[in-house]
Amino acid sequence: MMRGRGRGPGWALIGLVLLLSACNSDRPEPAEFDLPSAGLRLNLTRLATHPFLSRYRLTLRIEGPRGCSVTSELFPDTGYAGRRNVYQQPSGVITVLGQYDARVFDPANCSLRLVEFQSLVGQATFLGAFDVDAQKRWRFLDASVRPERSFEKH
Repeated sequence: MMRGRGRGPGWALIGLVLLLSACNSDRPEPAEFDLPSAGLRLNLTRLATHPFLSRYRLTLRIEGPRGCSVTSELFPDTGYAGRRNVYQQPSGVITVLGQYDARVFDPANCSLRLVEFQSLVGQATFLGAFDVDAQKRWRFLDASVRPERSFEKH
Protein backbone atom coordinates (compact mmCIF):
# COMPACT_ATOMS: atom_id res chain seq x y z
CA MET A 1 0.00 0.00 0.00
CA MET A 2 1.40 3.41 -0.97
CA ARG A 3 1.25 6.36 1.31
CA GLY A 4 0.14 9.73 -0.02
CA ARG A 5 2.83 12.26 -0.76
CA GLY A 6 3.33 14.98 1.80
CA ARG A 7 2.08 12.92 4.71
CA GLY A 8 3.86 11.55 7.69
CA PRO A 9 5.71 12.77 10.73
CA GLY A 10 8.46 14.50 8.75
CA TRP A 11 6.05 16.73 6.88
CA ALA A 12 4.08 17.43 10.04
CA LEU A 13 7.26 18.58 11.76
CA ILE A 14 8.19 20.84 8.85
CA GLY A 15 4.67 22.29 8.87
CA LEU A 16 4.86 22.92 12.60
CA VAL A 17 8.21 24.70 12.26
CA LEU A 18 6.85 26.91 9.47
CA LEU A 19 3.73 27.71 11.48
CA LEU A 20 5.70 28.60 14.61
CA SER A 21 8.12 30.77 12.65
CA ALA A 22 5.15 32.79 11.38
CA CYS A 23 3.95 33.44 14.93
CA ASN A 24 4.64 36.67 16.77
CA SER A 25 6.82 36.36 19.84
CA ASP A 26 5.28 37.16 23.20
CA ARG A 27 8.58 38.66 24.38
CA PRO A 28 8.79 42.45 24.73
CA GLU A 29 10.85 44.16 22.02
CA PRO A 30 12.47 47.29 23.48
CA ALA A 31 14.05 50.01 21.36
CA GLU A 32 16.02 52.84 22.94
CA PHE A 33 17.21 56.27 21.98
CA ASP A 34 19.59 58.37 24.09
CA LEU A 35 19.74 62.14 23.77
CA PRO A 36 22.80 62.94 25.94
CA SER A 37 22.67 66.70 25.27
CA ALA A 38 19.29 66.83 27.05
CA GLY A 39 20.00 64.02 29.52
CA LEU A 40 17.13 61.94 28.11
CA ARG A 41 16.59 58.28 27.32
CA LEU A 42 13.51 57.19 25.39
CA ASN A 43 12.43 53.57 25.38
CA LEU A 44 9.55 52.35 23.23
CA THR A 45 8.69 48.72 23.83
CA ARG A 46 6.33 46.75 21.66
CA LEU A 47 4.62 43.54 22.71
CA ALA A 48 2.65 41.29 20.35
CA THR A 49 -1.02 40.97 21.29
CA HIS A 50 -1.96 38.46 18.57
CA PRO A 51 -0.03 35.32 17.59
CA PHE A 52 -0.40 35.77 13.82
CA LEU A 53 -1.56 39.31 13.00
CA SER A 54 0.59 42.42 13.19
CA ARG A 55 -0.89 43.74 16.45
CA TYR A 56 1.25 45.24 19.20
CA ARG A 57 0.89 47.09 22.49
CA LEU A 58 3.28 50.06 22.65
CA THR A 59 4.68 51.45 25.90
CA LEU A 60 6.75 54.63 25.96
CA ARG A 61 9.10 55.30 28.87
CA ILE A 62 11.16 58.47 29.12
CA GLU A 63 13.89 59.00 31.69
CA GLY A 64 15.13 62.52 32.17
CA PRO A 65 17.35 64.60 34.39
CA ARG A 66 17.15 64.55 38.19
CA GLY A 67 15.52 61.11 38.36
CA CYS A 68 12.58 62.06 36.18
CA SER A 69 10.75 59.05 34.75
CA VAL A 70 7.37 58.83 32.98
CA THR A 71 5.58 55.98 31.22
CA SER A 72 2.57 55.94 28.92
CA GLU A 73 0.68 53.41 26.84
CA LEU A 74 0.48 54.66 23.26
CA PHE A 75 -2.19 54.03 20.68
CA PRO A 76 -1.66 50.35 19.78
CA ASP A 77 -0.18 49.19 16.52
CA THR A 78 -3.21 47.58 14.90
CA GLY A 79 -1.53 46.79 11.63
CA TYR A 80 1.64 48.54 10.50
CA ALA A 81 0.92 51.75 12.43
CA GLY A 82 3.62 51.37 15.05
CA ARG A 83 6.15 53.89 13.75
CA ARG A 84 6.70 56.88 16.01
CA ASN A 85 8.66 59.92 14.81
CA VAL A 86 10.64 61.78 17.47
CA TYR A 87 11.20 65.55 17.38
CA GLN A 88 12.86 68.12 19.62
CA GLN A 89 11.57 71.68 19.93
CA PRO A 90 14.06 74.53 20.53
CA SER A 91 12.63 74.75 24.07
CA GLY A 92 13.83 71.19 24.75
CA VAL A 93 10.35 69.67 24.62
CA ILE A 94 10.26 66.24 22.94
CA THR A 95 7.38 65.16 20.69
CA VAL A 96 6.65 61.51 19.91
CA LEU A 97 4.29 61.48 16.93
CA GLY A 98 2.40 58.47 15.61
CA GLN A 99 -0.20 57.89 12.92
CA TYR A 100 -3.05 58.31 15.41
CA ASP A 101 -1.58 59.96 18.50
CA ALA A 102 0.98 62.49 19.68
CA ARG A 103 2.72 62.77 23.05
CA VAL A 104 4.71 65.73 24.31
CA PHE A 105 7.36 65.35 27.00
CA ASP A 106 8.44 68.44 28.90
CA PRO A 107 11.67 67.73 30.78
CA ALA A 108 11.36 70.93 32.84
CA ASN A 109 8.41 69.53 34.81
CA CYS A 110 8.78 65.82 33.93
CA SER A 111 5.38 65.59 32.26
CA LEU A 112 4.18 63.49 29.35
CA ARG A 113 0.81 64.39 27.88
CA LEU A 114 -1.40 63.47 24.97
CA VAL A 115 -1.92 66.44 22.64
CA GLU A 116 -3.98 67.33 19.61
CA PHE A 117 -2.09 67.23 16.33
CA GLN A 118 -3.11 70.83 15.60
CA SER A 119 -1.13 72.00 18.63
CA LEU A 120 2.12 70.70 17.14
CA VAL A 121 3.03 73.85 15.26
CA GLY A 122 6.57 75.14 15.43
CA GLN A 123 10.17 74.59 14.51
CA ALA A 124 11.03 71.05 15.52
CA THR A 125 14.10 69.00 14.65
CA PHE A 126 13.49 65.45 13.48
CA LEU A 127 15.68 63.14 15.58
CA GLY A 128 14.63 59.77 14.16
CA ALA A 129 11.90 57.17 14.45
CA PHE A 130 10.99 54.05 16.36
CA ASP A 131 10.17 51.58 13.60
CA VAL A 132 11.11 48.27 12.03
CA ASP A 133 14.31 48.16 10.00
CA ALA A 134 14.91 46.33 6.71
CA GLN A 135 15.24 43.04 8.62
CA LYS A 136 11.87 43.66 10.37
CA ARG A 137 13.55 44.28 13.75
CA TRP A 138 11.98 46.88 16.08
CA ARG A 139 14.49 49.63 16.82
CA PHE A 140 15.23 53.34 16.83
CA LEU A 141 16.38 54.62 13.44
CA ASP A 142 18.40 57.81 13.77
CA ALA A 143 17.67 60.68 11.36
CA SER A 144 21.13 60.14 9.84
CA VAL A 145 20.17 56.53 9.00
CA ARG A 146 16.70 57.11 7.61
CA PRO A 147 15.12 60.44 6.67
CA GLU A 148 11.81 61.60 8.10
CA ARG A 149 8.70 59.87 6.80
CA SER A 150 5.44 61.71 7.16
CA PHE A 151 2.17 60.03 8.10
CA GLU A 152 -0.64 59.51 5.63
CA LYS A 153 -3.87 61.31 6.43
CA HIS A 154 -6.99 59.15 6.55
